[in-house]
Amino acid sequence: MTPFKFAHSDAEGWAGIARELVDGLLSGDDLTHDEGKSLLGFLYVTDVISEDMGSILTYLRQTTGIDDWVGTTGIGICSTGVEFFDRPAAAAMAARLPENGFCVFPALLDETEELTDEANTWIDTASAPFGIIHGDPNNKRTGDLIESLGLLTSGFLVGGLTASRSAQPQVAGDVTGGGVSGVLFAPGVEVATGLTQGCLPVGPIHVVSDCLDNIIFGLDGKAALDVFKEDVGELLARDLKRAAGYIHTAFPIQGSDTGDYVVRNLVGVDPDRGWLAVGDNIQAGDRVMFVRRDPKSAEEDLTNMLEGLKKRLPGDPRGGVYFSCTARGPNMFGEEGKEMSIVRDILGDIPIVGFFGNGEVSNNRIYGYTGVLALFL
Repeated sequence: MTPFKFAHSDAEGWAGIARELVDGLLSGDDLTHDEGKSLLGFLYVTDVISEDMGSILTYLRQTTGIDDWVGTTGIGICSTGVEFFDRPAAAAMAARLPENGFCVFPALLDETEELTDEANTWIDTASAPFGIIHGDPNNKRTGDLIESLGLLTSGFLVGGLTASRSAQPQVAGDVTGGGVSGVLFAPGVEVATGLTQGCLPVGPIHVVSDCLDNIIFGLDGKAALDVFKEDVGELLARDLKRAAGYIHTAFPIQGSDTGDYVVRNLVGVDPDRGWLAVGDNIQAGDRVMFVRRDPKSAEEDLTNMLEGLKKRLPGDPRGGVYFSCTARGPNMFGEEGKEMSIVRDILGDIPIVGFFGNGEVSNNRIYGYTGVLALFL
């Protein structure tokens, strides 16, 4: 099957960007509907031009002949080997998929019952095992909606949460937003996914023995701060201020066979009482560990994920979508384009588009500080 086609642009103004995207998508192999195939477009724009997303989408639809599009807005966007932050830019990809191989659905604001009859019929018929979604971080129901959609479809959902300093549109058919939107895929669309945490453990897993709300009093029956100091080492234990922004708490995901965990900030330390405050509510019996987050750890974890994913692939992927955190990219790796260059160095010049968002989704859960990659086989 013909490889996916992609394009990116940081031309001046939305019109110039739209034209360069079309030029890239229409160059080379003919972008047409083969018999038994359908076209799906992905579109990601930087928040600098988020209010122009509708105009870009209209131009792409009219000139490429692709009717079905999904996408959203990010603080930054990415494509094969490149990243764009704080300036007008967009990335687009055209995917040639089996006919009836996908179903695009607009934003769900409160519950999955908002799905159209057409979408529900498709889900019942196709039994979609996989989906790519985009969520609104300002909607308090987003996490529940993602979980409910995963249960409804019995599918594996990946994606990211919109990130914008102005308008926060998503694309699902037309411009939408305010909730969870995206596209579900039929079993005939084969994919492989990978998750990079961007952190590395600094100690073993502990059990929360005493806590209240987001305050940990005890770990393994000992004072929480004493356990923390043992894990992070003498240097940081002597100067706890140095641990700020470097050491985080991580909650292992029960049942995960890949060692996945959800990272939350360490938001406070009480040296007198030996308490730790974390960025989430916890309960006694929860498992927790401490992880370090720095450029070296993030690059090592990303490399390990990509190399492991590459070994699992039956052949060269046709294309992919990458969802990364706004705290990654140049904020983590020191320069614009470094993160995507690592991806290209390991996987090669395959078509990839994506964005840097306010949270990443893998296996129906919202993560932070992570990178999530979905590859079409």
